[in-house]
Amino acid sequence: MTVTTTWDLRRILPKHRHLEAVTDRFGKHLDKVFNDGTAKNLMCLTGTIMVVYKGKPYNIPVCLWLKQSYPRTAPICYVKPTHEMMIVSSRHVNSNGEIMLPYLDEWRHTQCDLHSLIQVIMAVFGEVPPLCMRPEYSGSVHPPMYSVEELSHVKLDTEDHLFNELNETSC
Repeated sequence: MTVTTTWDLRRILPKHRHLEAVTDRFGKHLDKVFNDGTAKNLMCLTGTIMVVYKGKPYNIPVCLWLKQSYPRTAPICYVKPTHEMMIVSSRHVNSNGEIMLPYLDEWRHTQCDLHSLIQVIMAVFGEVPPLCMRPEYSGSVHPPMYSVEELSHVKLDTEDHLFNELNETSC
């Protein structure tokens, strides 16, 4: 771990108490490896980032992988949905949960850092949430397949009465 990485982590972790730095095998949970087929132990910031969407706070589970070349190269970032959640693909998150932002594509180690990356993620996900609750499925071992049209509305358990009488919201 470089001095810059240590400095970045010391700056980030107190501000984002629901994130922790761990060393893990990249791809263990993602069924992914590097382009050359190798897997490596990498530093990962894992946990949740608080995002405000339509005035309400939501904790978005993420994993920000720091390659050995960090900070010269951008982190590899994913949302990590729980079993109750599903990924909502958009221009900023693909169907595998990989976070795709211009900030990452245009990463310059002299100008970019983890703190700014998290701020960008919070802003983007505050506009277009990357996750939603899974539609309920009636006790089936395997969830049914849904079309995009069927997933446009899902039921959420909420007690804040901000939703309509059927407790529906767009995903």
